[in-house]
Amino acid sequence: MEGPYRAGDALPPLEIPVTRTLIVAGAIASRDYQDVHHDAELAREKGSPDIFMNILTTNGLVGRYITDHFGPAAVLRKVAIRLGVPNYPGGLLRLTGRITTVDGGNRTYIDSENRIPIEGENHTLIEVAVAGDNCMGRHVTGKVTVTLPHDSCRPHQPHRSHDARPL
Repeated sequence: MEGPYRAGDALPPLEIPVTRTLIVAGAIASRDYQDVHHDAELAREKGSPDIFMNILTTNGLVGRYITDHFGPAAVLRKVAIRLGVPNYPGGLLRLTGRITTVDGGNRTYIDSENRIPIEGENHTLIEVAVAGDNCMGRHVTGKVTVTLPHDSCRPHQPHRSHDARPL
C-alpha cells in the first residue's frame, strides 16, 4: 500500500471532557429520552449515582475520533462497539486506537463477512481497534472500518487535528 498507514500504528489519543451538557445533548440528539440520561434524581432512584452517557453518544464520539484522524475523505463503513463502565458527568473519556488492518487493493469489501465490494474503486480499507477509558476503567471497546480514496493515503497528506474540528 502507498501511504503512511500501516497495521500496528497507534492513533493519537483524544480526550473528551464528559459534561452534563454532552450527556444530555447526546441523548436528545439521538432521540433517547430515557430518564437516566437527563434526570439525575430519577437516575439515582434507579440505582445510578448520576445520569450517564448513552451508547449512541459513545458511538458518535468513536466515529468522530476516527474521522478526525483520517480526515474529511474518510467514510465510516462499520462501527462495532461494546460498552463497559458508564460515563458520568465530570469525568474524562480518553479514546485510543490502533490500526489492525490496511487493505490498499483496488477491491474493498464491506459487509459483516467482508465479502461485498464497495461501489467504485481505488479505495483503501482500514480497520482500527478502539478503546475508551475513564477514571472507573474501560468505557468502550470496538472496531471501526473506514475507507479512504487512494488519493487520501498518499504520504504528506495532512490530517485534521482534533482541535481543528469545526463546530
